[in-house]
Amino acid sequence: MDRLSNTVRPYAWGSTTAIPELLGIAPTGEPQAEMWMGAHPGAPSLLTRITSPSTAPHTAPNSATGEDSATGEEGPRQPLTDVIAAAPERELGRATVEKFGPRLPFLLKLLAAGAPLSLQVHPDLAQAKRGYEDEERRSVPIDAPHRTYKDANHKPELICALTPFAGLCGFRRPTEAAEAMAALGVDSLKPYVDLLGAHPEEAALREVLTAILGADPAEMAETVNLAAAAAERLGGAHAPYARIAHHFPGDPGVIAAMLLNYVELQPGEALFLGAGVPHAYLDGLGVEIMANSDNVLRCGLTPKHIDVPELLRIVRFEATDPGVLRPEASPTGEELYETPVDEFRLSRFDLSPGAAPVDLTRDAPQILLCTGGAPKAGDLDLAPGASVFVPSGEKVEVSGTGTLFRATVVV
Repeated sequence: MDRLSNTVRPYAWGSTTAIPELLGIAPTGEPQAEMWMGAHPGAPSLLTRITSPSTAPHTAPNSATGEDSATGEEGPRQPLTDVIAAAPERELGRATVEKFGPRLPFLLKLLAAGAPLSLQVHPDLAQAKRGYEDEERRSVPIDAPHRTYKDANHKPELICALTPFAGLCGFRRPTEAAEAMAALGVDSLKPYVDLLGAHPEEAALREVLTAILGADPAEMAETVNLAAAAAERLGGAHAPYARIAHHFPGDPGVIAAMLLNYVELQPGEALFLGAGVPHAYLDGLGVEIMANSDNVLRCGLTPKHIDVPELLRIVRFEATDPGVLRPEASPTGEELYETPVDEFRLSRFDLSPGAAPVDLTRDAPQILLCTGGAPKAGDLDLAPGASVFVPSGEKVEVSGTGTLFRATVVV
């Protein structure tokens, strides 16, 4: 079992205070959006592991956070990617390697939104493979701003709130979206209101999103500004759109956001985002887990490239209930967030004083993340924000008092 040292990504939408408060450190004044735990090549976690000269890894220039992974250990710090590459079956287990290949199939994060993230959607596995192969065949550079598919994997994800957490998730009924738009009293929204009420559900949602994304930018900017002012006056259920527009004045994503369900999670509640479901996180701190992929198609609330034709091919134009998840408790005290994917499995343990240690040994890789209290994983003392990597089959018991999240796979 290895204590991890993790990189915090300073995306502009990040909160300046939420992650520092959890870690018990002073804010820097800069946004701290995501702390990554795992083996993503963009920012792999660092750990300390004794290796033979033939497998000695390089050290990465990551900015680390949390407790020093080298404390009380021998050997250099090294990326988890290198540790897994040196011995995939030892670290991940044979069943995981056979099912997902020689890589950790999930990425765990602390996500702290201080402003809205881009309105986005993710492809399914077949769509990702097809899109990636197409862009590779056309020699689109992997770092090109107009590149859509960074890899051939899908990106289902789950967000679990640690604080009250606001987001948008899936289309609401067209009649509900029409009512919300009509209440603003903005003349230039009337064509969208009429479309939402005059077609079958799928056609209505498709036509309106297509029209929003294809509108003249200057005309759309004026519509957004008028809608934002009206939303500010009305308040209540319209207030979130005024807040979104404050961060993205004139962005067509503000109007597109009105097509989606607005959701407020309480601590411990979660949302699962499958392929084709448009969504955006707006505000709050949570634990996020996802398949290890960078494939994102943006719909708005962003200055980045929007591939409208591909987006319209990927989006599932159907009204859905956002489906707030609450964990299912087991006799062991594990509270599991059920999802329909195998790349990740997220659960939570609320450890009580004096309770017997809980055996978490499993024939699969695990990352344990502390979000409260002072629990122990084996002999390691954990504090909020601290995390450990547990190789497949390694004996691990957790004890003490506090809250631990467990990330692993389904094999």
